Amino acid sequence: MESILSVTFIVGVLSAMLRIATPLILGTIGELFNERAGILNLGIEGIVTFGAMSAFIITLFTGNAYLGILVAMVCGILLSLLMGFLTVTLRLDQDVCGLGLLFLASGLSYFIYRLAVGIQPVPPTIQNFSLLQIPLLSNIPYLGEILFKQYSLFYIAILLIPLSQFILYKTHFGLNIRSCGENPAAADTMGVNVTRTRYQSLAIGGALFGLAGAYFTVFQMNIFIFGMVAGRGIVCIALVVFGNWKPVKCFLGALLFAFIDAFQLRLQHIGLQVPYQFFLLLPYLFTVIVLVLAARGAVYPQALLKPYSRED
Repeated sequence: MESILSVTFIVGVLSAMLRIATPLILGTIGELFNERAGILNLGIEGIVTFGAMSAFIITLFTGNAYLGILVAMVCGILLSLLMGFLTVTLRLDQDVCGLGLLFLASGLSYFIYRLAVGIQPVPPTIQNFSLLQIPLLSNIPYLGEILFKQYSLFYIAILLIPLSQFILYKTHFGLNIRSCGENPAAADTMGVNVTRTRYQSLAIGGALFGLAGAYFTVFQMNIFIFGMVAGRGIVCIALVVFGNWKPVKCFLGALLFAFIDAFQLRLQHIGLQVPYQFFLLLPYLFTVIVLVLAARGAVYPQALLKPYSRED
């Protein structure tokens, strides 16, 4: 117990929490834009996996991590636009299309990786980004270790919270997105192009999904491993519900999940005589419990999962 209550343990947990939360924030904000426009994108897990793979492959063969990130975002956009073609243009069932996209993107990720790398006894690695240490601020005791020694993408993810809040609630474009998710027929009557707005929302979400995937391979790790996303794409969908489709609350939900995940990782290191599978279960069990509690009072977009056509 003394180890858990030590300053070193607490600082380590909080620092790891922010690193774990980074892809969750990106994925959750991306899914938030999708659902606010009326599209439930269950393919997020596959898109994030594809983003991780594409960023790794491009960085491996070009040595340019920035190009890898860009390609991951473009791939995320293209896969999300495929989701849009199926659900917005063809008006197919969003649940079925989302699951199909999940399996397609995941399968393609592993297939392309094997084609590009082959089967090697030691998987290849890349030169990933190191932690960004902000001058002076990173030297502050405890607080500097937690807040000012993080990956650069963490600070970008943090900036996305007020930015998404501003776009959704203070801009004409954000009003169009929300109206398409609440009452697309009324939005169409007011001159909003529902199809274009939903495609734009999917593209924004896809770029953030690809960026979240790139974080796993280009920032957090320097390798692509099968199953490395580990269900976090699905967690992002749950966090949108937990946050009641509001950016700030979604951000808090991402921090909460990341804290549980970071805490269980640290618990494994202090030698508790408990099977490690129990620790791995904790963040996902917590997500299910919180989702059940939060979903009862959730006010979801009224047009979510509903295709729209002005001919109907």
